[in-house]
Amino acid sequence: MTISVPFDNSYARLPETFFRRTPPTPVGAPKLAALNRTLARELGLDPEALSGADGVNALAGNAVLPGSEPIATAYAGHQFGHFVPQLGDGRAILLGEVVDGAGLRRDIQLKGAGPTPFSRRGDGRAALGPVLREYLVSEAMAALGVPTTRALAAVVTGEQVYRETALPGAVLTRVAASHIRVGTFQFFAARRDADALKALVEHVVTRHYRDAAERPDKALALLEGVVARQAALIAQWLHAGFVHGVMNTDNCSIAGETIDYGPCAFLDAYNPMAVYSSIDEHGRYAFARQPAIAHWNLTRLAESLIPLLADDVDQAVAKATTTLDGFAPAFEAAYVAGYRRKLGLETERADDMDLVQDLLDRMAEGRADQTLTFRRLGAFAETRDHAGVRDLFDEPTAFDDWGVRYHERLAAEPDAAAERRARMDRANPAIIPRNHHVDAALRAAVEDDDLAPFRALSAALADPFARDADASPYAAPPARDADPIRTFCGT
Repeated sequence: MTISVPFDNSYARLPETFFRRTPPTPVGAPKLAALNRTLARELGLDPEALSGADGVNALAGNAVLPGSEPIATAYAGHQFGHFVPQLGDGRAILLGEVVDGAGLRRDIQLKGAGPTPFSRRGDGRAALGPVLREYLVSEAMAALGVPTTRALAAVVTGEQVYRETALPGAVLTRVAASHIRVGTFQFFAARRDADALKALVEHVVTRHYRDAAERPDKALALLEGVVARQAALIAQWLHAGFVHGVMNTDNCSIAGETIDYGPCAFLDAYNPMAVYSSIDEHGRYAFARQPAIAHWNLTRLAESLIPLLADDVDQAVAKATTTLDGFAPAFEAAYVAGYRRKLGLETERADDMDLVQDLLDRMAEGRADQTLTFRRLGAFAETRDHAGVRDLFDEPTAFDDWGVRYHERLAAEPDAAAERRARMDRANPAIIPRNHHVDAALRAAVEDDDLAPFRALSAALADPFARDADASPYAAPPARDADPIRTFCGT
């Protein structure tokens, strides 16, 4: 069946200092592991064609479709605080861009499609486990309403990749608003290439911040927009209990999406200093540190834009500082608003965040489950039956006086209890990508060549707010004495 993709590749029309033209490297025996049919249709693609032999070959990198202009993009980045002036797509190849049914421009990229000029002696390949992890978690984030890159397909290559051991290889087809990062700006700033920085600002404003297109100070408008989107995004991460794991500047999207799901994880028991990544030895990217790290990353973006903000350096720094100072109040506003939704509060009171923080402190001390605590608050808010919530705490009585305060706060709310419960159930998922469920699905796929657990988990994650989701086995937390999960970046 003929594959037709309406490519329109704006990034490939930028100067060639932005990328290297790089075709994918074919693989031996590609086989489709997963196809996101809903996303395919959103992109104007035919799922039946994609799942056929020609489609699988294209998704594996064995065939370059008409209109595709495969490139590996250049960028730099701070990795765990240390600047690397050239990173780039070491195992990812941007096939091109399409404009979806809603008129939004989307990148289509292959991850694990072979070496590029930026591979730095790497093989450019990806193992099946990390590919399926990114597929599961990115699609779960989309279902949770968190801005994110998406997974269109996963293909098993029929070849092995070698990390600590031999592992089955795979290619992920990733879809994003774009793959432009803070590190993309750092790449040109480090080279003092003002013309490239101007071209990049023009491209990003046109693509992602059209409201700023007519402003004379486009670079400042861009910085303001990225600060606002990152503030909102990080608040959503904390509401969902998400730990990115490796918030380097090359993993910070200019479009405001969650990108690069490597050693990521979700909280089980609430722990503000939770770290799951095997490479984050000092907790730089711990759960509660993510807002501060986002601000740090945005400061690196601002530094890169200094030459474009004003002719006078002091004036440029002052503009950047004022803009960066807006991150904290924007984050706090999004953070508090999100918790009001999670608690079913429609009105606003000045001490609402005190109520939230008191609950979070008790959850941390009592090792209460992040997701289930808020999910079960819906029933408690409706019926005052606190058994389901308080039993999540090591010492259940730790919840009791907070529950009294909460119901006193609810007494000032105008809506009926049943309406509040319905709203809370739409704000608090029953199902997240629990680390032990993800790990079990990946082990079955990698060790037993069994994709059934992956597919079952993927289906459950697609509807995390359903009322009957509470009874799903995927809503169950791990045993309280289970060993902590460690995650790996997969490179």
